[in-house]
Amino acid sequence: MEYGFTTAAYVIAAVLFILSLGGLSGQESAKRAIWYGIAGMALAVLATLFGPGAGNWLLSLVMIAIGGAVGWVVAKRVQMTEMPQLVAAMHSLVGLAAVFVGFNAQIELARVLRAKAEGGVHVFQGFAAVLADKTPAEIAMLKIEVFLGIFIGAVTFTGSVVAFGKLAGRVDGKPKKLPGGHMLNAGALALSVLLGILYFTGVGPAIFWLILITLLAFFIGYHLIMGIGGADMPVVVSMLNSYSGWAAAAIGFTLGNDLLIVVGALVGSSGAILSYIMCKAMNRNFVSVILGGFGGEAGPAAEIEGEQIAIDAEGVAAALNDADSVIIVPGYGMAVAQAQAAVSELTRKLRAAGKTVRFAIHPVAGRLPGHMNVLLAEAKVPYDIVLEMDEINEDFPSTDVVIVIGSNDIVNPAAQDDPNSPIAGMPVLEVWKAKQVFVSKRGQGTGYSGIENPLFFKENTRMFYGDAKDSLNKLLPMIE
Repeated sequence: MEYGFTTAAYVIAAVLFILSLGGLSGQESAKRAIWYGIAGMALAVLATLFGPGAGNWLLSLVMIAIGGAVGWVVAKRVQMTEMPQLVAAMHSLVGLAAVFVGFNAQIELARVLRAKAEGGVHVFQGFAAVLADKTPAEIAMLKIEVFLGIFIGAVTFTGSVVAFGKLAGRVDGKPKKLPGGHMLNAGALALSVLLGILYFTGVGPAIFWLILITLLAFFIGYHLIMGIGGADMPVVVSMLNSYSGWAAAAIGFTLGNDLLIVVGALVGSSGAILSYIMCKAMNRNFVSVILGGFGGEAGPAAEIEGEQIAIDAEGVAAALNDADSVIIVPGYGMAVAQAQAAVSELTRKLRAAGKTVRFAIHPVAGRLPGHMNVLLAEAKVPYDIVLEMDEINEDFPSTDVVIVIGSNDIVNPAAQDDPNSPIAGMPVLEVWKAKQVFVSKRGQGTGYSGIENPLFFKENTRMFYGDAKDSLNKLLPMIE
């Protein structure tokens, strides 16, 4: 009965997770998709607690209570603008869990093998009982699973911690590598494989090899993500999402948990697909992202002529009141200023005045794929006027006014005009083709990735300096 209930619950939970992932692909279905995920996770936890081999009820309930309380506090405190770094932090916990499970599996395996070698009658319980029934071939496969789980988990952990630091602004977003660069990563990887072979073959103390493998993987994760530039962080987040999924799948194989294998594979594959989509959106391949991010060394950039010309709220309001069509391009600056509500109100007033207003969303806008879509949905911006880059790019030449709010790289014409630019070849929103462009920006800095933007110096561009929320709030009373 226990096995039947657990199997049925796992199947239903897996279906709910698939529906959740599918629903998250659209704004209209995202809320429903989240509830599918919540229901699936709740069912998975219950099935695990009441399934075969369950025990340690008090400890399990205490851990669930602590985890639930921490999750509640975090959910209440974290702002929408901090979601990218929260996702990175969650990835690090999945990686660390994989490391702990791998070490626990090895400790239990060593205990079981030692007991068998000593002879006598031994009664094993829980995971140890499962290990006691394994054949030598199955034990060899278990060691491979332990190695992969620990290695991928350790890389995910330190990589996610560094990504969290970069996204939170606590670590410099520019790519940094130690002397030796990629050779250090390659050497650490090769040494990890060698130590893995020693672990598989049983030469020397197994736990010692696993500790060394973990330390090497920690270094690879740290050095790999430190070497990736700020503009590539959306790809990095989705890549780490994939890593955490494969780490979870490895845990599932180690524990013999079918649902964990399925869920890990879903997360791992969806993260990999998302990474591919992000790379395609930037006209880059996955290897080029890993080997060096935007903002690194490049050839001499083209000189920028002209100057940045400022404009006040009255000037922007006058242009908007005269315009028939307006496109708004949001970026991370909107998230930092928490200006999405002001943007939504501006949209409402402009549409009420009979103007055509649409939003242009670049696939890598913000610090996380879909970041801008989430913020606009939170501010009740209608879904049907939020368009992707491919849907709206050709409409800029016929647009009267474009308002860029806190974006830099995704509207940078150097991607098309300057072959020496670090973002050369990256598809961008061609806002400079509109009749007038207003850029809401705090100051004259180069932004998160450190790349200068010629858009700010063009004749049809005016700089609307100041905090985006404050600037838009000054603008709103002037819209007729």
